[in-house]
Amino acid sequence: MKQIKTILDTDQSSRRVGQILGKHNEHEEDVLKVEESNARITVRDLAIREAVMAKISNSATTERADASPESLREAQLTARGIGFFISTDGYVIANEHVVHGATEVRLLTAAGSSGARVVKVDAANDLALIKVEGKFKALSVVSSCSVKLGATVATVGFQNIGSQGFALKLAKGEIAALSGAGNDARYFQISLPVQPGNSGGAMVDERGNVVGVVSAKLNAQTAFQSTEALLESVNYAVKSSFVLGFLESVPELADKLKEPEAKERKFEDVVKSAEQAAVLVLVY
Repeated sequence: MKQIKTILDTDQSSRRVGQILGKHNEHEEDVLKVEESNARITVRDLAIREAVMAKISNSATTERADASPESLREAQLTARGIGFFISTDGYVIANEHVVHGATEVRLLTAAGSSGARVVKVDAANDLALIKVEGKFKALSVVSSCSVKLGATVATVGFQNIGSQGFALKLAKGEIAALSGAGNDARYFQISLPVQPGNSGGAMVDERGNVVGVVSAKLNAQTAFQSTEALLESVNYAVKSSFVLGFLESVPELADKLKEPEAKERKFEDVVKSAEQAAVLVLVY
């Protein structure tokens, strides 16, 4: 039986993981259908609903609120993912594979849809730094060097918006391995379930500090064809130490990053912080 490393030898950069690691570029194939319910709708839900219904349809002509009338055009959504604020003035971390090749990036927050710019990317580690104007809740990013096997981690994401709705979904699990596919030291293998809409999500520890960025999952079908074994719940997150290294190349961020959360916190409060810092990334 072939080893999984054999089929991953071509993974010289995160974008070339290809068929094996399923990077979640979220292509919307159908016009978004919204199921009405009696559930409480939050401000975030309303903002996302309004913006997505106006912007996500593949062939919809839209007028941006921040654009002049002559800028009407065909807006084609090519990818979507999630990001999270790392500073209160609008710096966001997301996956490079989500914004790769973008001609326009827009972020959906509780305040609505806003144009954003890609400041810097690190394709090798699947990281992107995005900037949007405004004031936001942010998460602290800490070194992943002290993270141990079996540590509890969690993330939130806009999973399968078309069928599951606009509310953020929680996923919780453990650090399953201290390296990724092919013993790649840049990644954690994680047991928490990863779905379309989790790409770029903050993976937080029990105090709410970011220790990784959700990035990829093993393509079970392709892996089975090569290994003859059904591999399930094999997902990966870029270690936060690589995020910090990436951010060191942006000097203006040094004084804007949050101090680490040192105190024990209720898990519900950790989830709330992750939810407040999460943002939907739309790429055109």
